[in-house]
Amino acid sequence: MKKIVNAVAVTSALISCATLASSPVMFSSVNDFNAPDNTQVSGVRLAALHGKVDTLKGVDFSIVGMSETNTTTGVNFGLFLGGSKVNQEMTGASLGIFNWNEGLTTGVNLGAVNVTNDVKGANVSFVNYSKGDTMVDVGAVNFSNESTVQVGFFNKTAKIEGVQVGIINCADNGFLPCFPIINFAK
Repeated sequence: MKKIVNAVAVTSALISCATLASSPVMFSSVNDFNAPDNTQVSGVRLAALHGKVDTLKGVDFSIVGMSETNTTTGVNFGLFLGGSKVNQEMTGASLGIFNWNEGLTTGVNLGAVNVTNDVKGANVSFVNYSKGDTMVDVGAVNFSNESTVQVGFFNKTAKIEGVQVGIINCADNGFLPCFPIINFAK
């Protein structure tokens, strides 16, 4: 009897570990479809239309649609009109038409449009819109709540820590609220 109980306990533990383990390769699509059925990826994931997982460590490719994670460590690649959404934290790089990072980004967002919150790194895009604090924004149009450096045609922030360089530079704490060519904190 003791051997049977031990065997059941060991088997249960192994099944639990296998269920919790992350997948090395995954395909994701609409309606929370993940093959294999898992919420974690440590390797490569391909998302078509809309794929969603909790944690990704590795490379995430999105094709014609949105790849969504809660946390990403690695690289998001948007292929053929693909974009990425990270709900909590991203460390690495997001490279796509549209990069949407709700939490903390440590790294770089490179795309046509970046919508971010807090960025310890750089946003490089045609349009950068951030609800939080960014280190570097480079684009045609840059909006943020706080920023250290903004370079673009039009730059707008509530609080500039460093400098804005562009055709029109607006900062609520700037030496002037709006000034051409360069603006910095007063």
